[in-house]
Amino acid sequence: MSRPAAVVSGPYAPPSPARELTVVSADGARLHVEVHGPEDAPPVVLSHGWTCSTAFWAAQIRDLAADHRVIAYDQRGHGRSPASPACTTHALADDLEAVLAQTLARGEKALIVGHSMGGMTVMASAARPRFREHAAAVLLCSTGSSRLVAEARVVPLRAGRVRTWITGRILGSSAPLGPVAPVAKRVLKYATMGAGSAPHMVEACARIVHACPRAVRHAWAQVLEALDLDHGVRELHAPTAVVHGASDRLTPPVHARALVAALPHCVGLTELTGVGHMTPIEAPDLVTGRIRDLATTYVTVAGADPEDAHRATPAQIKEGA
Repeated sequence: MSRPAAVVSGPYAPPSPARELTVVSADGARLHVEVHGPEDAPPVVLSHGWTCSTAFWAAQIRDLAADHRVIAYDQRGHGRSPASPACTTHALADDLEAVLAQTLARGEKALIVGHSMGGMTVMASAARPRFREHAAAVLLCSTGSSRLVAEARVVPLRAGRVRTWITGRILGSSAPLGPVAPVAKRVLKYATMGAGSAPHMVEACARIVHACPRAVRHAWAQVLEALDLDHGVRELHAPTAVVHGASDRLTPPVHARALVAALPHCVGLTELTGVGHMTPIEAPDLVTGRIRDLATTYVTVAGADPEDAHRATPAQIKEGA
């Protein structure tokens, strides 16, 4: 299944994978999976967000694949994974477990990274045996566990029922997005990115988001509107770091603070000044650096007591994009 999804040159052009495979989930849904980098390198698993695809991680894959085995997959209905009638957080967890089972050896540990709905996928999987078997550590980027529509600041009104209703209608619209034109890019930038985001970043995001079929976008918007994964956060016992954009309108900083307060083993909060919701594209070096730090600490530590790494002191970091 092929859809135009990304820019074709520059830092956000998706690199060619070392290999591709199709993973079949518990209900028969077929998932497109890419593996980049050396097969014997420390593994990092990337789970993208709503309306995105593996192309969203292009900058991270390009950097990390030099010395990590990077596993990225398209969520059902996104990218090159066909749509499925099952649109639930349970299905998202099934899909992640299926990817882990087919790409990692029994007992092999990986850093698992989730952005937005990808982070929600991680929360939905937190109590699953396969997830716990393979998760050495977790990075949650620009995500939340509940009250997504109520807390969103896409609509410039005071918080309350009116704003929540309007926000739900906008995010859940099944209207076509149309071509990647200047007006469309301005709207996308306002809703999802920081004011200082460079044109090439906005272009990359717009091409990825506009490639998502509108029926898929609409179906998953309904899931996100009713989301309640607070219980999943409490089950996420792997060392977990949180990254968020200080200017995020879709998942504002209140979500990051709630995650940090609820996580059993939080190992740091990184706030990216001037950055919106699309953190891996808006601040690629900073996000990739956090991934590298966590992989080095929790995945590539050899000959050391894993508990030494797990006793790392949580930190709060503010960084500029």
